[in-house]
Amino acid sequence: QVHLVESGGGLVQTGNSLRLSCAASGSTFSSYASNYAMGWFRQAPGKEREFVAAITRSDGKTTYADSVKGRFTISRDYAKNTVDLQLNSLKPEDTAVYYCAASSKFLPVATDLTEFWGQGTQVTVSS
Repeated sequence: QVHLVESGGGLVQTGNSLRLSCAASGSTFSSYASNYAMGWFRQAPGKEREFVAAITRSDGKTTYADSVKGRFTISRDYAKNTVDLQLNSLKPEDTAVYYCAASSKFLPVATDLTEFWGQGTQVTVSS
């Protein structure tokens, strides 16, 4: 099993930045990290969990939701088994719990394509 732990959330003002990090562990991930596509989702109160960003298993290609394109950047470090999300120019509508996601089969751009989830980290953007 793959274990994902997010960190870096917090309370910031509109226009500021945060950097979230997801640490991945587990025997299969440690041995075959490049076999897992990674992503980030978020869920605001009363809303469904929605896709934010994803990065492919081995070639580093990225995909973003329209709502965050140009403001957020996803990256991964195979040596450290980490996946980061840089959140710039934050807006109040970015307020949500952010979840790290992993899949060995598909790019995790939807919840039903995701095999593993982290516990989430809260991002709050004040107006």
